[in-house]
Amino acid sequence: MTASLSKYDVAVVGLGAVGSATLYQLSKSGCRVLGIDRFSPPHSLGSSHGESRITRLAVGEGEDYIALAKRSHELWREIESETGMKLMTITSGILMDSGVNAWGKHGSMAFWDQTLAFAKRHQISHQVFGSDFLRKIFPAFQLESSGKVYLEEQAGFLRPELCIQAQLELARKNGAEIVTNSQVEELRQKGDAILIRTSIGEVMAEKVLLSAGGWIKDFLPEAEQSEFKICRQVLHWLEIDPDYTDWERYPVWMWGFGARAEDFIYGFPSLNGKTVKMATESFVDAKHPDFLDRLVTEEEQARFWKEKVAGRILGVRPRFAKSEVCFYTVTQDARFVVKPLPAMPRALMVSACSGHGFKHSAALGEMLAKTLSMQG
Repeated sequence: MTASLSKYDVAVVGLGAVGSATLYQLSKSGCRVLGIDRFSPPHSLGSSHGESRITRLAVGEGEDYIALAKRSHELWREIESETGMKLMTITSGILMDSGVNAWGKHGSMAFWDQTLAFAKRHQISHQVFGSDFLRKIFPAFQLESSGKVYLEEQAGFLRPELCIQAQLELARKNGAEIVTNSQVEELRQKGDAILIRTSIGEVMAEKVLLSAGGWIKDFLPEAEQSEFKICRQVLHWLEIDPDYTDWERYPVWMWGFGARAEDFIYGFPSLNGKTVKMATESFVDAKHPDFLDRLVTEEEQARFWKEKVAGRILGVRPRFAKSEVCFYTVTQDARFVVKPLPAMPRALMVSACSGHGFKHSAALGEMLAKTLSMQG
């Protein structure tokens, strides 16, 4: 970028899950597109890292998200075919409800029941059974006798870093320009275009997609910033108990066991035969991504084991191979936000995905690319 003010048809600011997908889809249109990121994606400072993300079709967060999840599965397979990368693994997935208290997730009460209802309505292949049968097929899970299990056959996991990398590589191949380690400091309407001032120079674009994750707050009026919570999340990799040798065949899984949103744990099959990744969720507002505590203490690990794992999950030991921090950008209703920026109708913002966005990101990027292409 130089002071000559290069001009693009569309600029995508933020190249995480949704930004990389949108840039790739735009790059197929023949228009001149630019992607900008303050870091060098894929990276470990946002919401799209940590080896794996669950993908599922009966999306209990909202019935209208199901079409995005289904289309994303199609797109991941297309991208795999183009790149030769393994992005999505179908393992099946189980959703467990302890049956003790009604629990909600991402703004949805009765999350288990809603997931099942959506699966039935949309003919998503599934099974329903109780805790006795669960222990026969997946003995690590010590679900209460009052519990119930939903198993979805087409659920699995995505590799977030590879998904981002693959789409950025395809975008470059299609002619998109990408600038990394460049922080966007200002977006300003200038005539019929938008001036983008970055830490290394300025460019102009006819249209802008702002997909900056939690850093979206830097571009909003102060009155709107509080609508987006930045919630620190901690991912843990626990060592496998030597007596359990089959964690690699397990499904992805989620388990709600109490009335609070935090009464929840989820995890994955082992990807290396040595550790199992699992995590809970937190909705404490850290205010801004720059304020996140990136250090995970031994006390946090011990609390996670005591409050979430002990007595519920067999086959792992209270020994942590590693723990990592990411974050959710969360709205009050846990819905995605897609709307024009204030006073800039040709600058579209997308955030927050409220902790359930990665599975939808390929199709959301396709939808946003179409919207930007049609925009006058």
